[in-house]
Amino acid sequence: MTGMDVVADVLALSGVRGTLGARVEAGGTWGVRWAESAEAGFYAVTGGAAWLTVPTGGREPVQLLPGDVVLLPRGAAHTLSSVPGADIHACDVTAAARARAEGGVLRLGDGEVRTRILGATYRQDPAVRTPLLTLLPEVVHIAGEGLGDTVRLLARELTAPGIASAVVLDRLVDVLLVQLLRVWLDSRPGEIDGCWLGALNDPIMTEALGHLHRRPSHPWTTAELAAELSVSRATLARRFQSVIGQSPGTYLTRWRMDLAARRLRDTDDPIDSIARAVGYTSVYAFNRAFHRSRAEPPGRYRLTARAAAQPVTDGAQAG
Repeated sequence: MTGMDVVADVLALSGVRGTLGARVEAGGTWGVRWAESAEAGFYAVTGGAAWLTVPTGGREPVQLLPGDVVLLPRGAAHTLSSVPGADIHACDVTAAARARAEGGVLRLGDGEVRTRILGATYRQDPAVRTPLLTLLPEVVHIAGEGLGDTVRLLARELTAPGIASAVVLDRLVDVLLVQLLRVWLDSRPGEIDGCWLGALNDPIMTEALGHLHRRPSHPWTTAELAAELSVSRATLARRFQSVIGQSPGTYLTRWRMDLAARRLRDTDDPIDSIARAVGYTSVYAFNRAFHRSRAEPPGRYRLTARAAAQPVTDGAQAG
């Protein structure tokens, strides 16, 4: 299993899905502020330039040029502007929501349009505790044409929509996230230590996670997993702790509980069937493990998770 296969597993489990937001067209001198959001924000510049400012962390404004993409994995409050120091106005939430819902344009500033930006948002399934987006820096900026082909395809689909354009657009937004992760992970190997992403730089760890992902119901021990990888038990335990900050057993338990939480909420499968599917021959042991993970037993979690599930609503961000 490769590193991107492991990422694909986590993307599939965590249910990260993208939704195209409004297109921003801006001219003259302009500036707009977006509040913090529960969704990750994404921008792709298809024409002109803009400045992104995230007020936290003492960051300098970042200039975005054609072909640049930027991801705000934790939905940080931010501003977009024509130049640093431009007057900033709060986003017109109603106009942004309408443009997003209708696939329309959010017009900023005045005069001839010089800047064009595509916005999107990403949301992770709240039932899943294996993190992905929250492991990334507050701002992920990919400069240049690394994602240019997909951005241009997205722009063309917006300009000349065809059959099932909404489906095509949302799938392209998902593709953009995977491509962004590829580029960022390749260029920032030292920034992903101490979490499961750190395993992507270690072939042994990548293979170990692959075994756990493929066979979560197997009664894995550290010794057996080490034997599969042709390393010693002590070596594997040390590698897990130094690379991702967890033991193999702790990682596997979290993965199992995420799988179980999804099935409890989304299916009517009996609890004993779910328990066996994630490696527990005893329903009592499964109940205890799940209660430790989610602070309530599986049956109650099924009820509360379904009650809490709400349709995705339009947010205030243009993306």
